[in-house]
Amino acid sequence: MLDILAYAAFFLVTALTYGIICLGLNVQWGQTGLFNVGVAGFVAIGAYVSALLTTPETAGRFGGLGLPVWFGWIAAMVVSGAAAALIGAITLRLRADYLAITTFGIAIAIQLVALNAETVTGGPFGIGFIPRAFGGLEDRPIIFNLANLALVGAVTALLYYALERLVRSPWGRVLRAIREDEAAALSLGKNANLFRIQAFALGSAIMGLAGAVQAHFIGFIAPENYISTLTFQVWAMLIIGGSGNNRGALLGAVLVWGLWSVTGAMLAAFVPGEYQARAAALQIVLIGVALAALLVLRPRGLLGEEKMISRFLKG
Repeated sequence: MLDILAYAAFFLVTALTYGIICLGLNVQWGQTGLFNVGVAGFVAIGAYVSALLTTPETAGRFGGLGLPVWFGWIAAMVVSGAAAALIGAITLRLRADYLAITTFGIAIAIQLVALNAETVTGGPFGIGFIPRAFGGLEDRPIIFNLANLALVGAVTALLYYALERLVRSPWGRVLRAIREDEAAALSLGKNANLFRIQAFALGSAIMGLAGAVQAHFIGFIAPENYISTLTFQVWAMLIIGGSGNNRGALLGAVLVWGLWSVTGAMLAAFVPGEYQARAAALQIVLIGVALAALLVLRPRGLLGEEKMISRFLKG
């Protein structure tokens, strides 16, 4: 029973970190219509920045400043957001399809840098000994996982509350106006490109925070953690949960990560070891099938976007 409780807490912590990434993507796509296919790249930036600042000093590798975990999380948000603002200033004038190609290329470039810049990122061997929140409780898995669940749950709740306020603020209404009819927003004197850059930077900063939270929970990062599969997972989570709805983003993260975990356990139990690598592709196939079926049954996701006008009419 205690082992089940420990695993449930571990599962929820991991799912909530994906939920934080989904909240960031929801700012970009759900609220503003920015087609970002470079999610993994911004998550990686946050993870590596926080790891480099907080790990102990290591011979032959840059960083290792031993700073507090909370400082690493803040720095991850700042650097990821700044990188996104710089990239956005160059690319956000592109149409959706060109923007998708550009952000995907940026994510690949970030992964290649992580793979080859060994003196900074550790190369293919990654970075280990990343300090973990509540690290003194690691020999007591249940308490360790529950403590992390409380911390990550509090961070997620704070982000959710802040983003809900932003969605209902004049700033959030401008984002939706740009998404729905840019010409109308421009006619009202709104600088569409500036608002896009702001949304892109904010969403990427949240993704960077999620990368840092994951890194400090697991205690190790490597370039293979940030391949295109991560981007696919996050997009599936947001679409299944309901694009444009922050509750849907969190619900989709929990459901899709649950499906991913269950199928992974089934493959490990029933597929012979020599076929494990090939069978792992079935996880992506199953999520793709679930996504296609849901889009047929509920095109707006499980919790579709709530139209602001309908909310006012109810009152």
